[in-house]
Amino acid sequence: MSHATIIFFLSICVGFLICVVLYQQFVFRTGTQAKLRSISDKLKEIIETDSDERVMIFTENKELMELAAQINALLEKYLKTKVDYRRSEIASKKMLSNISHDIKTPMTVILGYLEIMQLNETPSKEMLKKVERKAQSVMELINQFFTLSKIESGDMDIELFKVDICEICRESILDFYELLSNKKFQVEVDIPETSVYIQGNKEALQRILFNLISNVIRYGADGKYLRISVRNDERNVYVDVTDKGKGIDKAFADNIFDRLFTMEDSRNRNIQGNGLGLTIARNLALRLGGAITLESIPYIKTTFTVRLKKISL
Repeated sequence: MSHATIIFFLSICVGFLICVVLYQQFVFRTGTQAKLRSISDKLKEIIETDSDERVMIFTENKELMELAAQINALLEKYLKTKVDYRRSEIASKKMLSNISHDIKTPMTVILGYLEIMQLNETPSKEMLKKVERKAQSVMELINQFFTLSKIESGDMDIELFKVDICEICRESILDFYELLSNKKFQVEVDIPETSVYIQGNKEALQRILFNLISNVIRYGADGKYLRISVRNDERNVYVDVTDKGKGIDKAFADNIFDRLFTMEDSRNRNIQGNGLGLTIARNLALRLGGAITLESIPYIKTTFTVRLKKISL
């Protein structure tokens, strides 16, 4: 075989290989473009129909598989955001409905008393006290509503300091001393005499304890018992607020901290609950870097435990 023949043969082989490579590149390019177009069309359909579908692609191209995986991860986050928004929207509507109910009831009573007082030239002191109590309950609800709104929107600045939790607990229980005595509560206090310091905010902690003790008086009054104790370990401090009342049924335990959650009897005139106190307490505890948990055995022991970060001396 001559040298020229060999060169000619090799030239044909090289040309063939070039054609094969170009064809493969063409097929790869057109196939990739088709799959990209398919992904784009499916994504557009999902957005326009607001569906919960995912992008499906069958390919051995690792880059396309990775792209589809990232798109589906974004769709997953979008779906979660959408679900959270809908849940928040429903909760907000329920909250406004319940607040409207809770404001309307005492306002109706106030207006009724005022109408009676207009007919009497000298209204009785007892009637004036009733009007004042109802007005105070309306103001309490409004204040709690705005407090919760500020906490959840992040508009409430809570600065953290080194505070003595024992002193705050003593002050909080003393604030309720007269009311607890009038209602004939047995009160037990187990607070260390030496200071126990935590990372916290005095006003926020006072509000948490106020709401928890108020909750005992509202819902645990039939047990006539209140205990507040402080304990700690190497990392945390725990404040337990305990009663022996009707407790919280297991069916409600997971929802007790939800906004405006109230049990069936929480709206009777003797209890006057509005479902905001525990939600505010939990949110404040979270803002302090802690948490609130619940353990309840009806008519035996119901304990709300506030966990806070300990500061070692």
